[in-house]
Amino acid sequence: MQQLSKGLKFSRKFKVTEKHTAKHVGSGNVEVLSTPSLILFMEETCRAFTDGYLPEEQTTVGTLVNIRHLKAAPVGAEIEVRAEVLSIDGRRITYWLEAWWGDRKISHGIHERVVVNKKDFIETLMKELKK
Repeated sequence: MQQLSKGLKFSRKFKVTEKHTAKHVGSGNVEVLSTPSLILFMEETCRAFTDGYLPEEQTTVGTLVNIRHLKAAPVGAEIEVRAEVLSIDGRRITYWLEAWWGDRKISHGIHERVVVNKKDFIETLMKELKK
């Protein structure tokens, strides 16, 4: 099995539905792909890809999103999120992301995720809640 490394590229496709619109999520008043939903597509692409390289007890959590939402996309549009691993620094993984609707680039930016042990992550959170 190949190891997660800098330079790996991957992509995933998503269909814009009513639940992804700015009007539905409350981030605007129009029925186009919302920025929060676009970020969801980007994070999900990186998480799903990276989880394939991790042991079952580990996953990644998002820690930074810095994107530009360049163009709108309507309900029914198929969005392709393209990603590349820019760097791996210990448990921190940084990705370059682009979102495309056909031949139109609608977004680009940086995303970071940190590898965590699922059980330890939740246990630490629960201890914090009890303080």
